[in-house]
Amino acid sequence: MKKAVPLREGAVLATKRMEGTDGTAFPKHTASLESALVILEGTCTITFPDAAHELRAGDTFIVPADEVHQIVGTPDFTAIHIMPTDIRFNFDV
Repeated sequence: MKKAVPLREGAVLATKRMEGTDGTAFPKHTASLESALVILEGTCTITFPDAAHELRAGDTFIVPADEVHQIVGTPDFTAIHIMPTDIRFNFDV
């Protein structure tokens, strides 16, 4: 199971709660602007074409703009994704 639920949106930033279960991958995509992923519980892996990063509860990861990436729960995780309100996602990668 995976889900991303919008939480709050301000004039400049928006937040989503992300949850994933063991081995379930969010789709590969790029984003037009950088964002921050704050891991609240569990662990996940964020994978780029040339690197993979394991993130644990308490970690914050700055996701760069315009780089293909994918997030997978390893096993389960809950995170807050903080992003600019004008960010655009491309899932056709």
